[in-house]
Amino acid sequence: MPSTHNRDKPWDTPDIDKWALEEFKPEHNTSGLHFAEESSFMTLFPKYREQYLRGIWSDVTKALEKHFIKCELNLVEGSMTVKTTTKTFDPAMIIKARDLIKLLARSVPFPQAVKILQDDVACDVIKIGNFVANKDRFIKRRQRLVGPNGNTLKALELLTKCYILVQGNTVSAMGPFKGLKEVRRVVEDCMKNIHPIYYIKELMIKQELSKNPDLANEDWSRFLPSFKKRYCC
Repeated sequence: MPSTHNRDKPWDTPDIDKWALEEFKPEHNTSGLHFAEESSFMTLFPKYREQYLRGIWSDVTKALEKHFIKCELNLVEGSMTVKTTTKTFDPAMIIKARDLIKLLARSVPFPQAVKILQDDVACDVIKIGNFVANKDRFIKRRQRLVGPNGNTLKALELLTKCYILVQGNTVSAMGPFKGLKEVRRVVEDCMKNIHPIYYIKELMIKQELSKNPDLANEDWSRFLPSFKKRYCC
Protein backbone atom coordinates (compact mmCIF):
# COMPACT_ATOMS: atom_id res chain seq x y z
CA MET A 1 0.00 0.00 0.00
CA PRO A 2 1.51 3.37 -0.99
CA SER A 3 2.43 5.76 1.82
CA THR A 4 0.16 8.76 2.36
CA HIS A 5 2.58 10.64 4.62
CA ASN A 6 4.62 12.23 1.83
CA ARG A 7 1.77 13.86 -0.05
CA ASP A 8 2.05 17.50 -1.05
CA LYS A 9 0.49 19.96 1.39
CA PRO A 10 -0.11 23.20 -0.51
CA TRP A 11 -1.63 24.85 2.58
CA ASP A 12 1.51 24.21 4.67
CA THR A 13 3.70 27.17 3.67
CA PRO A 14 6.94 28.25 5.42
CA ASP A 15 5.41 31.55 6.56
CA ILE A 16 2.93 29.77 8.88
CA ASP A 17 3.81 29.93 12.58
CA LYS A 18 2.65 26.55 13.89
CA TRP A 19 3.30 27.55 17.50
CA ALA A 20 1.21 30.72 17.40
CA LEU A 21 -1.72 30.84 19.84
CA GLU A 22 -4.87 32.16 18.20
CA GLU A 23 -7.58 33.79 20.28
CA PHE A 24 -10.68 31.61 20.64
CA LYS A 25 -13.70 33.60 19.44
CA PRO A 26 -17.47 32.88 19.54
CA GLU A 27 -17.51 32.11 15.80
CA HIS A 28 -15.06 29.25 16.41
CA ASN A 29 -17.89 27.41 18.17
CA THR A 30 -19.42 26.30 14.88
CA SER A 31 -22.42 24.52 16.41
CA GLY A 32 -23.54 27.67 18.21
CA LEU A 33 -24.88 25.54 21.06
CA HIS A 34 -24.03 25.92 24.75
CA PHE A 35 -22.30 23.16 26.70
CA ALA A 36 -24.27 20.01 27.49
CA GLU A 37 -23.47 20.21 31.22
CA GLU A 38 -22.34 22.82 33.72
CA SER A 39 -18.70 22.65 34.78
CA SER A 40 -17.56 24.09 38.11
CA PHE A 41 -14.46 24.22 40.31
CA MET A 42 -14.12 25.17 43.96
CA THR A 43 -11.06 26.01 46.03
CA LEU A 44 -10.61 26.91 49.70
CA PHE A 45 -8.66 29.94 50.89
CA PRO A 46 -6.97 30.68 54.25
CA LYS A 47 -8.62 32.97 56.79
CA TYR A 48 -6.06 35.77 56.36
CA ARG A 49 -7.07 36.17 52.67
CA GLU A 50 -10.72 36.88 53.49
CA GLN A 51 -10.45 40.67 53.79
CA TYR A 52 -8.39 41.03 50.60
CA LEU A 53 -10.71 38.79 48.56
CA ARG A 54 -13.77 40.65 49.77
CA GLY A 55 -12.23 43.92 48.56
CA ILE A 56 -11.31 42.74 45.06
CA TRP A 57 -14.18 40.32 44.39
CA SER A 58 -16.11 42.85 42.28
CA ASP A 59 -13.06 43.10 39.98
CA VAL A 60 -12.84 39.29 39.79
CA THR A 61 -16.53 39.14 38.83
CA LYS A 62 -16.09 41.75 36.07
CA ALA A 63 -13.02 39.97 34.66
CA LEU A 64 -14.83 36.61 34.48
CA GLU A 65 -18.11 38.07 33.17
CA LYS A 66 -16.27 39.08 29.99
CA HIS A 67 -15.78 35.36 29.34
CA PHE A 68 -19.30 34.42 30.57
CA ILE A 69 -18.01 32.64 33.69
CA LYS A 70 -19.95 32.91 36.97
CA CYS A 71 -18.06 33.15 40.27
CA GLU A 72 -19.09 32.96 43.93
CA LEU A 73 -17.29 33.89 47.16
CA ASN A 74 -18.46 32.00 50.26
CA LEU A 75 -17.06 33.63 53.40
CA VAL A 76 -18.77 31.12 55.71
CA GLU A 77 -17.08 28.07 54.17
CA GLY A 78 -13.99 30.02 53.09
CA SER A 79 -14.29 28.96 49.46
CA MET A 80 -14.32 30.36 45.91
CA THR A 81 -16.31 28.74 43.10
CA VAL A 82 -16.35 29.28 39.33
CA LYS A 83 -19.01 27.89 36.95
CA THR A 84 -19.81 27.91 33.25
CA THR A 85 -23.02 29.54 32.03
CA THR A 86 -25.27 29.04 29.02
CA LYS A 87 -23.31 31.79 27.21
CA THR A 88 -19.85 30.30 27.77
CA PHE A 89 -18.32 29.51 24.36
CA ASP A 90 -14.64 28.81 25.18
CA PRO A 91 -14.25 25.34 26.77
CA ALA A 92 -10.77 26.19 28.10
CA MET A 93 -11.90 29.31 29.95
CA ILE A 94 -13.31 27.38 32.92
CA ILE A 95 -9.82 25.89 33.42
CA LYS A 96 -8.33 29.39 33.30
CA ALA A 97 -10.92 30.57 35.84
CA ARG A 98 -10.02 27.64 38.11
CA ASP A 99 -6.36 28.67 37.94
CA LEU A 100 -7.33 32.27 38.75
CA ILE A 101 -9.04 31.41 42.05
CA LYS A 102 -6.24 28.97 42.89
CA LEU A 103 -3.65 31.76 42.49
CA LEU A 104 -5.75 34.20 44.53
CA ALA A 105 -5.92 31.62 47.33
CA ARG A 106 -2.10 31.38 47.27
CA SER A 107 -1.68 35.17 47.89
CA VAL A 108 -0.97 36.19 44.28
CA PRO A 109 -2.21 39.81 43.86
CA PHE A 110 -5.27 40.20 41.62
CA PRO A 111 -3.58 42.46 38.98
CA GLN A 112 -1.04 39.68 38.42
CA ALA A 113 -3.38 36.70 38.83
CA VAL A 114 -5.91 38.00 36.27
CA LYS A 115 -3.25 37.66 33.54
CA ILE A 116 -3.85 33.89 33.68
CA LEU A 117 -6.98 34.49 31.57
CA GLN A 118 -4.69 35.30 28.61
CA ASP A 119 -4.06 32.46 26.15
CA ASP A 120 -0.25 32.69 26.28
CA VAL A 121 0.01 32.57 30.10
CA ALA A 122 -0.02 29.39 32.20
CA CYS A 123 0.57 28.74 35.89
CA ASP A 124 2.08 26.14 38.19
CA VAL A 125 1.67 25.85 41.97
CA ILE A 126 4.61 23.84 43.30
CA LYS A 127 4.25 22.17 46.71
CA ILE A 128 7.53 22.24 48.64
CA GLY A 129 6.39 21.28 52.14
CA ASN A 130 7.14 17.55 51.79
CA PHE A 131 10.73 17.81 50.56
CA VAL A 132 12.38 18.42 53.95
CA ALA A 133 11.25 17.01 57.31
CA ASN A 134 13.34 19.33 59.49
CA LYS A 135 11.63 22.73 59.86
CA ASP A 136 14.82 24.79 60.27
CA ARG A 137 16.38 23.15 57.23
CA PHE A 138 13.18 23.76 55.23
CA ILE A 139 13.20 27.49 56.11
CA LYS A 140 16.89 27.75 55.21
CA ARG A 141 16.42 26.15 51.78
CA ARG A 142 13.29 28.18 51.06
CA GLN A 143 15.20 31.37 51.90
CA ARG A 144 18.02 30.19 49.62
CA LEU A 145 15.50 30.17 46.77
CA VAL A 146 14.53 33.79 47.50
CA GLY A 147 18.12 34.95 48.02
CA PRO A 148 19.44 38.11 49.73
CA ASN A 149 16.99 40.98 49.16
CA GLY A 150 15.10 38.70 46.77
CA ASN A 151 17.92 38.85 44.18
CA THR A 152 17.91 35.10 43.38
CA LEU A 153 14.17 35.16 42.74
CA LYS A 154 14.48 38.28 40.56
CA ALA A 155 17.20 36.61 38.47
CA LEU A 156 15.00 33.53 37.95
CA GLU A 157 12.07 35.72 36.93
CA LEU A 158 14.18 37.55 34.34
CA LEU A 159 15.70 34.38 32.87
CA THR A 160 12.47 32.33 32.75
CA LYS A 161 10.12 35.27 31.97
CA CYS A 162 7.86 34.07 34.79
CA TYR A 163 6.28 35.67 37.85
CA ILE A 164 7.29 33.71 40.98
CA LEU A 165 5.85 34.01 44.49
CA VAL A 166 7.14 32.00 47.46
CA GLN A 167 4.39 31.71 50.08
CA GLY A 168 4.32 29.22 52.96
CA ASN A 169 4.62 25.66 51.67
CA THR A 170 4.04 26.53 48.00
CA VAL A 171 5.71 28.38 45.15
CA SER A 172 3.33 29.94 42.62
CA ALA A 173 4.63 30.67 39.12
CA MET A 174 3.01 32.29 36.07
CA GLY A 175 4.39 32.60 32.56
CA PRO A 176 5.13 30.66 29.36
CA PHE A 177 5.18 26.85 29.47
CA LYS A 178 8.92 26.63 28.77
CA GLY A 179 9.71 29.01 31.63
CA LEU A 180 7.42 27.16 34.06
CA LYS A 181 9.27 23.93 33.34
CA GLU A 182 12.58 25.56 34.31
CA VAL A 183 11.06 27.13 37.43
CA ARG A 184 9.77 23.77 38.69
CA ARG A 185 13.17 22.16 38.11
CA VAL A 186 15.00 24.92 40.02
CA VAL A 187 12.51 24.97 42.92
CA GLU A 188 12.41 21.20 43.44
CA ASP A 189 16.20 20.84 43.21
CA CYS A 190 16.68 23.77 45.60
CA MET A 191 14.60 21.92 48.19
CA LYS A 192 16.79 18.86 47.47
CA ASN A 193 19.85 20.95 48.44
CA ILE A 194 21.06 22.03 44.98
CA HIS A 195 21.73 25.77 45.00
CA PRO A 196 19.74 27.85 42.45
CA ILE A 197 22.87 29.76 41.41
CA TYR A 198 24.01 26.73 39.38
CA TYR A 199 20.83 26.83 37.30
CA ILE A 200 21.00 30.61 36.98
CA LYS A 201 24.47 30.30 35.42
CA GLU A 202 23.19 27.57 33.10
CA LEU A 203 20.17 29.63 32.02
CA MET A 204 22.37 32.68 31.36
CA ILE A 205 24.65 30.62 29.10
CA LYS A 206 21.66 29.14 27.24
CA GLN A 207 20.25 32.63 26.73
CA GLU A 208 23.50 33.79 25.12
CA LEU A 209 23.81 30.64 22.98
CA SER A 210 20.25 31.06 21.67
CA LYS A 211 21.26 34.41 20.17
CA ASN A 212 23.78 32.68 17.88
CA PRO A 213 22.01 31.19 14.81
CA ASP A 214 25.06 29.03 13.99
CA LEU A 215 24.55 27.05 17.21
CA ALA A 216 20.79 26.60 16.86
CA ASN A 217 21.00 22.92 15.82
CA GLU A 218 24.09 21.94 17.81
CA ASP A 219 24.51 20.22 21.16
CA TRP A 220 25.09 22.82 23.88
CA SER A 221 26.28 20.39 26.55
CA ARG A 222 29.94 21.24 25.96
CA PHE A 223 29.24 24.90 26.77
CA LEU A 224 27.28 24.24 29.97
CA PRO A 225 29.08 24.02 33.32
CA SER A 226 29.17 20.72 35.21
CA PHE A 227 29.03 20.88 38.99
CA LYS A 228 29.93 18.23 41.54
CA LYS A 229 27.36 17.40 44.18
CA ARG A 230 28.15 18.51 47.71
CA TYR A 231 26.21 17.19 50.65
CA CYS A 232 25.48 19.71 53.39
CA CYS A 233 22.48 21.23 55.15
